[in-house]
Amino acid sequence: MSDFISKIPFLRLLLPAVTAIIISAFLPEIPYPRVMCTAGVGVMIFSFFIPEKKQFVYRWLFGAGVFVFVFGLFSFLCRQEKRESEFCFSDNPMACVGTVVDLPREKQRSFSCNVKVSYPLSKKIVVYLQKEDRAENIAPGDEIIFVAPIRPFKNFGNPDDFDYVRFMRNKGFSGSTYLPSANWRPTGKKDVSLYIWTQKFRKSALEFYRLFELDDGAYSFISALTLGYKHDLTNGLQEAFRASGTSHVLAVSGLHVGIIYAIFTSLFSFLGKTGKKFVLRQISVIVTLWLYAFLVGLTPSVLRATIMLTIASVGFAIGKNGFTFNTLTAAAFLILLYHPMSLFDVGFQMSFAAVLAILSFNPVINNLYRPKNKIKKYVWGLFTVSTSAQTGVFPIALYYFGTFPTCFFIANMLVVPLTGVIIYACIPMIIVVLLKPFDSVVFDWLFQVFGWILKTLINFVLKIVCFIEALPYAQWSDKYVSALQTMLLLVIVVTAFRFFSYRRSRHLIAGLVCSLVFVSTFTYAGLSRKPGQLAVFNKAGFSDIGLFVKGKRVYFDVEENGFIPHPSKSILRLSENSYTHAETARPLEIDVLILSQDPTFSMRQLANIFQAGQVVLDSSIPPYVRTRLTKECGNLGISFHDVEQDGAYLINL
Repeated sequence: MSDFISKIPFLRLLLPAVTAIIISAFLPEIPYPRVMCTAGVGVMIFSFFIPEKKQFVYRWLFGAGVFVFVFGLFSFLCRQEKRESEFCFSDNPMACVGTVVDLPREKQRSFSCNVKVSYPLSKKIVVYLQKEDRAENIAPGDEIIFVAPIRPFKNFGNPDDFDYVRFMRNKGFSGSTYLPSANWRPTGKKDVSLYIWTQKFRKSALEFYRLFELDDGAYSFISALTLGYKHDLTNGLQEAFRASGTSHVLAVSGLHVGIIYAIFTSLFSFLGKTGKKFVLRQISVIVTLWLYAFLVGLTPSVLRATIMLTIASVGFAIGKNGFTFNTLTAAAFLILLYHPMSLFDVGFQMSFAAVLAILSFNPVINNLYRPKNKIKKYVWGLFTVSTSAQTGVFPIALYYFGTFPTCFFIANMLVVPLTGVIIYACIPMIIVVLLKPFDSVVFDWLFQVFGWILKTLINFVLKIVCFIEALPYAQWSDKYVSALQTMLLLVIVVTAFRFFSYRRSRHLIAGLVCSLVFVSTFTYAGLSRKPGQLAVFNKAGFSDIGLFVKGKRVYFDVEENGFIPHPSKSILRLSENSYTHAETARPLEIDVLILSQDPTFSMRQLANIFQAGQVVLDSSIPPYVRTRLTKECGNLGISFHDVEQDGAYLINL
């Protein structure tokens, strides 16, 4: 093991970096990171002055100094990132100046833009522009001035909700705001940074793809495949790729960067395979790869592949092998150095887990069978790579999504080769579209031919994906595992492969012990499971009432005006104010009163009829009405729960 680690020097840097990031994420602040860095440097310098006779005994000092220095450095970087994403805006409307940094995304009622605010604070926020022609034409690099209250991100507070606040904080965003047409205008200034320039080119490329005259499904697929732009994909199409185990095709990753690498390596092949021209060839490929990485948005998977191929190209230029574990750990370290919170990005975790699994497990699986036939060799190679990647990824997929595609090999065997063909087929189509304005019969004919080929290939891929998704048992669903179970699964996978590789009993014993603990966690979870609950969920603008059982929502018919069945509590839901003139000498005692929809409710009127232990205002009540009702409850001394502000209201069954 020590020999293996000694061959991966970047692993010694990655371990303290990851440790610092994880600790920083769950603690308010790690104290004195700069002191740690200084102490680490001091220990490293001191290690060089140890007498030669004692150098072997104290050889660990330099490593300890490096660990302390890297730990302190990443603690400092995490502190800086936390402060950059911290919400510091006033509650009142304020004048701000900011620059649009990404392509706007069309929503149902607005355009969503990522904006870098430069005045009065330097923060990143999400801005929702009211739908209009001016908003539709906004582009990356445009500076805007606006007046609005900026709000912090907020979770809905439902028991099964995604932690949106942490997600946006890890992305570096501080808050969001909605801008009506009258509250903003462009200043006319343009940002000309490299990233902005590539995003403008990306927008032009998306508009250029419209000239291919593809249908909406094919257009959204080609946009996601080549440019990483997935916002035009329908939810159904994304789910089909996820269920078939080919969602990596839509997320620009190592597959796509590898194809781009192969294309430009071939294009620059005229520079030769040796000497200075070969070095120039590798430099040209590296520059092209980084331009493509900026073009598709510098996602973690793209950065990982680009950094690895950059290191590999440098290695090829000096006559070394560039694809190693050290290359992978170097890519991870550099990405985290640039953006430490990328560690908690699902794409980062799955991308590195997949490549680590391929490097670790693929040689083991490959040795099981050595086909000589080229076709069999290709199919077997595709099988081993897909199996290795899925083996490394499936524990993480179960943790985040609770799903696992059972037909991933069949889908990848068909879709992955066609993906490469489609990318190559785009090249002649681009050339023909560029030449089409010359108004030649030949170019029109070529446009029809290449367009038909591209459409046929894309539609064939989409049909394959949808067919596999529709197969019985094509996907395990709702198989969520905890963080502990995820770690146990990863250990089980690693020990299983090490046992089959080295046939040592300790690996088998470790795997069996972890398997026993893994099964025991399900037994414990079953015994300690919470009872089912009646829930008033927070769904903006809607009344959402149902059951929450075993981590799932279960809906049943709920009377709009009537009692909701419960074994021990009296729960009344009202959706209409039918008690304006009602009177009673003795108010009806109920445990919970749920108010929905009607804006004319008055707690003073209702208190004369119902003596409620708890009043629940669901999210269908308009905001101004909720404000009034909460004040009335406070004045009358009635306990209340505002679902919009306090999250879902749960009652044990």
